[in-house]
Amino acid sequence: MVAYSNGMAVGTAAPGFDLPGVDGRNHSLASLSDARVLVVIFTCNHCPYAKAVEDRLVALQRDYLERGVRLCAINPNDEQAYPDDSFAAMVQRAQQKGFTFPYLRDQSQAVARAYDAACTPDIFAFGPERKLLYNGRLDDNWQQPDKVQRHDLRRALDLTLEARPLDFDPVPSMGCSIKWKRP
Repeated sequence: MVAYSNGMAVGTAAPGFDLPGVDGRNHSLASLSDARVLVVIFTCNHCPYAKAVEDRLVALQRDYLERGVRLCAINPNDEQAYPDDSFAAMVQRAQQKGFTFPYLRDQSQAVARAYDAACTPDIFAFGPERKLLYNGRLDDNWQQPDKVQRHDLRRALDLTLEARPLDFDPVPSMGCSIKWKRP
């Protein structure tokens, strides 16, 4: 089922987290404090929307790293219902795709709930004070990267790095719904 991001309000403080990564280390909001801009992406291994943007996220991190942008991917999905989203599968996926950013496991789903994440991918960009600057889609064509006309996240990052406000209305992210655990 297709889901859309809920639209966290601009200016909202980034909720804290401290989660295990596929690199064998825990990563927290504080451990990423050196980033001028921190992009938190709720994603997973099995969703076609999330899989379709992985190479673009790797390229984005490569292109913006020297400008102080850091990406952090978080998988909150219920691994019992979706074994492709298990931690072991996450390790394999990160290696296969060459992730150069932390890929973290939100086992309790508390972090996804704190961000009000709704879909994979759901993208949140925070400035140096860790206030939300952008919550929206990566670009305008999730299926065909060669046909992208609007690079929304890149535009938001460029404007932020130039200390300029967004000059467009963000379009919500679209993807698979987060697979919440059943009570």
